[in-house]
Amino acid sequence: QVQFVESGGGLVQPGGSLRLSCAASRSIFSIYPVGWYRQAPGKQRELVASITRYGESNYEDSAAGRFTISRVSAKNTVYLQMNSLKPEDTAVYYCNLVTPTTTYWGQGTQVTVPA
Repeated sequence: QVQFVESGGGLVQPGGSLRLSCAASRSIFSIYPVGWYRQAPGKQRELVASITRYGESNYEDSAAGRFTISRVSAKNTVYLQMNSLKPEDTAVYYCNLVTPTTTYWGQGTQVTVPA
């Protein structure tokens, strides 16, 4: 079993930045790909960014150029640096990891960007 703890969310003005963290209870991020998802009120959860075990990253179109996903294996932590935040980025953000047998989700961290 692995537990994830997300942190770093909060209230930020449009154009501001936040860095989200997802800390795992044991070394796993260098083995499996990791994703950051978000879910806004009344909407489906969507993938925002992902990073493979080899460090290759991918982004949802609205996040590309503004968000950066990174991993520090020595700290068992994955980050999501979010810049130029917009009101439409408001959501609960979750980290996600899928192994051959289990799907893991963190508890989520709220990001609010007022209009």
